[in-house]
Amino acid sequence: MIIDTHIHLDDKRYEEDLDEVITRAKEGGVNKFIIPGADIKTLPRAIEIAQKYDDVYFAVGVHPYDMEDFDKEVFHKYLTHPKCVAVGECGLDYYRLEGTTEEKEAIKQQQKDVFVSQINLAKQYNKPLIVHIRDASNDSKEILEKYATSLKGVLHCFNADEQLLSLADNGFYFGIGGVLTFKNAKKLVNVLPKIPLEKLIIETDGPYLTPEPFRGKRNEPLYTTYVADKISQILEIPREEIEEITTKNAQKLFDIS
Repeated sequence: MIIDTHIHLDDKRYEEDLDEVITRAKEGGVNKFIIPGADIKTLPRAIEIAQKYDDVYFAVGVHPYDMEDFDKEVFHKYLTHPKCVAVGECGLDYYRLEGTTEEKEAIKQQQKDVFVSQINLAKQYNKPLIVHIRDASNDSKEILEKYATSLKGVLHCFNADEQLLSLADNGFYFGIGGVLTFKNAKKLVNVLPKIPLEKLIIETDGPYLTPEPFRGKRNEPLYTTYVADKISQILEIPREEIEEITTKNAQKLFDIS
């Protein structure tokens, strides 16, 4: 049994065959799904899906690229929903910064402010965080160590940056997805054995980052099985044990049975 802890089922690329996607996943041993909140505009669709399917949950969050849409009132409205299990995905992403040095610094500061606001909401509602980090490890780590005390969460995207592994001591888990199967994923392959087993969870980030041998096609929850296979291979732990460990970790983190 596998839990896909990060799957954008509200994406338009699943509109035509969502039932089939979920059925294929369940037949393959993937039995629970968490839709991260990336954009407030797609949140109604995520909630609709979570209410339709018993084993689908959602989170409320704003991705750094969509920070202009951050609205506390929307968070307050949905964080008490029985299928809402987390805040995020939120965090920092400096990969596509454009403009002058001053403009870039202003964008960074706005991302930080929105990130901290979502951390505070997670603390207020006692929800775990789903954190996205890209080319912003130092600032992200500093913020999480400062503001996210007595809070748990998952680093769903973290550039396989070894300096972030210390956040395991702060209650953070590490989401492993299809990137692990890429031929150029040497950094993540090397970091994986350094992550405590009790802090590993599995995700797709579908429809993005499809694992081998399907790279280039739409990702879907069934493909978490290939991630589990790769983890098993690298750590030299039976696949069944990897499934059991990561499922228990996800259940504990997101408080789902």
